[in-house]
Amino acid sequence: MKINKSNLLSAVAAMAITLAGTCAHAAGFQQGVAADPSGKPLVIGIWYPSQTTAKPVSMGPTTMTVAINAPVDGKALPMIVMSHGTGGSHLGHFDTAIALADAGFVVVAMNHTGDNYADQSRSVDVMDRPRQVSQVIDHMLSTWDGRAASDPQRVGMFGFSSGGFTTLAIIGGVPDFTKIGPMCRQYPGDFACQLMAKSDSPAVAPATVAVADARIKAAVVAAPALGFTFSPDGLKNIKVPVQLWRAENDVIVPHPRYAEAVRLALPEAPDYHVVPNAGHYDFLAPCSNALASIAAAICTSSAGFDRAAFHVGFDSEVVKFFEKTLKNH
Repeated sequence: MKINKSNLLSAVAAMAITLAGTCAHAAGFQQGVAADPSGKPLVIGIWYPSQTTAKPVSMGPTTMTVAINAPVDGKALPMIVMSHGTGGSHLGHFDTAIALADAGFVVVAMNHTGDNYADQSRSVDVMDRPRQVSQVIDHMLSTWDGRAASDPQRVGMFGFSSGGFTTLAIIGGVPDFTKIGPMCRQYPGDFACQLMAKSDSPAVAPATVAVADARIKAAVVAAPALGFTFSPDGLKNIKVPVQLWRAENDVIVPHPRYAEAVRLALPEAPDYHVVPNAGHYDFLAPCSNALASIAAAICTSSAGFDRAAFHVGFDSEVVKFFEKTLKNH
């Protein structure tokens, strides 16, 4: 299910979903960049609780109900960092980010350098992603204007697909990339195998430096890419609570080689959710009509599956997990 790059560029630009809520907080929102000494500045979006009235705001054709550049409301707030999937963007899970902000969290999502909607030149260089996440955490805790409102002892992470792999690596997972060759010979149709076969870059290589970041105290992992590289003992060093999600009909990271491999390898049983009748992209924010008309591959759900209804429950479960594991940490 390779998505045409030009279509994906248009799709992200055309995302136009308006979210309304009646929560205790409104979601403030800022866009910015985080410095990266090893690469281009990382484009980020930041959602956070605010008392300022949220309004539908258009950023190009994208619309969110947020309070742009409003003051942060609260002190010692827990923070969640989000990592998107291959070819994604910092807006891919913005409904979940708004739900977390409404619940009293600071949320930051980034465009991964070389693996985002505008540039997929380094999409197989997955071991650089955790380093980028750490750079963003550094920025949020030391440079961001609202840093005084964040609690550096209560940082969590949300990752989808390649972002799920990123999350597992940064909380202590050690992948074994020698498993990729045999797996791809057996299952050449897997998305990751096709991605590497088409890439001009060499196949993923082991990290030369440690990528774990002990600041992250809890993690939500949805449909993790390359899950099989962590089994059987690649996750033995993970000590933080994990919420793990699998879509029943996922053909991008098919059962049981990905999420199930992760579930079995985790030393402590995760808060595990299997979503009936869901596909891989159902973890992305519900699509607007404009987005669906341009990028059907990431917007089409199985007959009878209501992505918008699913996200009400999904966002609620993510919020409850982080409230349990971080707010009382």
